[in-house]
Amino acid sequence: MPSPTRHMFLLAALCLTASICSPAVAAVVATKSYSYFDIKGKTADELDQQLSTRGPTASGSSARHPGATKIRFGGEATYIQDGGRCRVSHAKVTVHTQIILPRWSNRNGASKQLSMIWDTLSSDIKRHEERHAEIAREQAKKMEKRILALPPQRNCEAMQELVTVTSTRGIEEHDRLQARFDQVEAVNFQNRILRLLNNRIKSSGGVH
Repeated sequence: MPSPTRHMFLLAALCLTASICSPAVAAVVATKSYSYFDIKGKTADELDQQLSTRGPTASGSSARHPGATKIRFGGEATYIQDGGRCRVSHAKVTVHTQIILPRWSNRNGASKQLSMIWDTLSSDIKRHEERHAEIAREQAKKMEKRILALPPQRNCEAMQELVTVTSTRGIEEHDRLQARFDQVEAVNFQNRILRLLNNRIKSSGGVH
């Protein structure tokens, strides 16, 4: 009869805790929440200045951003000793994303033109941050599958070490994917906003 073994290990970004279970199963748990920061302004320049001074900061930087997504990975893995080898019998990677978005608090009385510019910009900010959250969820699924697919090891200490290495590499890959997405978005920002604004103007019949 297989002998379940318990192990615990910790990573800075990903915590996996071993406990007792049997068949190899997976269960990504993804949760998402929203928070907002208020800005004020009656002109485009004022709104831009408020975003630059009141927006959230990214990890490891003091620069302000018009929006942000905080990502926290976690989870657990279980190992079982069977036939002189140790394998992963259960893995669950969790990811929680908190999306931080701007909210224009004194919009009443603003011109239709400024309102349309803001709606275009704020919609794009939300789309951008939602994609960050989606990238994190996709990576959590990849990490979980990779952990479950790891080959059995000579003992559970070696199995635990292999899971730790795999998890660390998954986090590093996640960070590269997020950075690449930001780079592409930054290059296309001006053209994208102008295109979206023109489309919004056309669909509304013009700005008066």
